[in-house]
Amino acid sequence: MTLRKFAGLGALLSFVTPGLAMAEEAAAPVLNSGDTAWMLTATILVLFMTIPGLALFYGGMVRSKNILSVMMQCFAITGLISILWVIYGYSIAFDTTGMEQGVVNFNSFVGGLNKAFLAGLTPSSLTGLFPEAVFITFQMTFAIITPALIVGAFAERMKFSAMLIFMAVWFTLVYAPIAHMVWSGNGGLMWDWGVLDFAGGTVVHINAGIAGLVACLVLGKRKGFPTTPMAPHNLGYTLMGAAMLWVGWFGFNAGSAIAANGTAGMAMLVTQIATAAAALGWMFAEWITHGKPSALGIASGVVAGLVAITPAAGTVGPMGALVIGLAAGVVCFFCATTLKRKMGYDDSLDAFGVHGIGGILGAILTGVFAAPALGGFGTVTDIGAQVWIQLKGVGFTVIYTAIVTFIILKVLDAVMGLRVSEEEEAVGLDLAQHNERGYNL
Repeated sequence: MTLRKFAGLGALLSFVTPGLAMAEEAAAPVLNSGDTAWMLTATILVLFMTIPGLALFYGGMVRSKNILSVMMQCFAITGLISILWVIYGYSIAFDTTGMEQGVVNFNSFVGGLNKAFLAGLTPSSLTGLFPEAVFITFQMTFAIITPALIVGAFAERMKFSAMLIFMAVWFTLVYAPIAHMVWSGNGGLMWDWGVLDFAGGTVVHINAGIAGLVACLVLGKRKGFPTTPMAPHNLGYTLMGAAMLWVGWFGFNAGSAIAANGTAGMAMLVTQIATAAAALGWMFAEWITHGKPSALGIASGVVAGLVAITPAAGTVGPMGALVIGLAAGVVCFFCATTLKRKMGYDDSLDAFGVHGIGGILGAILTGVFAAPALGGFGTVTDIGAQVWIQLKGVGFTVIYTAIVTFIILKVLDAVMGLRVSEEEEAVGLDLAQHNERGYNL
């Protein structure tokens, strides 16, 4: 019997016994092993981005006396946010109790505590067609890397104790609410606005970039900046870290399809295209401007491309990704070099110049290239209207994050102080904060 005959038989049975068809529609979702396997893999890849990826990327860019401090911060944040996510973070971000599409209330901004301590979770609990436990862990890895990115802005001068408390409070008051507003579904503030953020342009990169800028301004410049040379001590580490970020980012973007499907496949392709384009864009911009291309430059270009394509990965096509990547490479290069020098802020490892600027650029261009008229796969029919929505999302995130981050830092500074002493900074945070050295004398 052919497949066509099977289909005809199914249609006949549905006509004769409509109750059977209704029962099938109402049946509970069944776990899909393919989706489950992919989401398990994607989760591992995203965690791989922070440890060891980001730890190496940042660790190679600081001076040798501070390498352990930066790596230690990445590891400590991974542990801290994992526990906070389980206790209340997941609930604040994804509890949808009280939410109603088109109605702005308290739950439009923050979730409740019905999922605190992962209440009600069992091995058979599903999100879509895979275990909710996997979804919780997948989203946990996003919550981990976002505050870890901020470390790059204040590297080499913040107390470890102050950093831990800042990250805990910032995660609670900034990351989890923004994630809720963008990703929780109908009733979430920015979700209802129609903001397109497939994998974290606002939630992760603008959030972290703006927080990093505020942090470096509040803490002030490193002693000797900008006259004292502060060159990276091991660009080999940085290149290895960038490579790990590039590979891990496929879990970040393709995993955000939340299924092993065509959207995941396209997200993987456009991520590769945009990243390659940005790496070359930064490299050639630096080559033309400074006379030589650098390893640090191409590594930074890689990250800029990854950042910019993140909000767009589920809706843009290959040619849109090419434009986004090239724009990110060139724009982030000038912001991390020329703009930073002119403004005089000490963003140690360019968290704002790459993540903040790249995230803003990517979020805005998502509104352009998600349109099917420009090769996208979104539902955008009015590009101008969608760009305005994207600008609203960017503006809200920038203002909210900047204000709350500033308040948190100023309160902590008054209570316990944020910076290490000048003597500790001169010695290096490895020895001063951890009584260890990351290099041999």
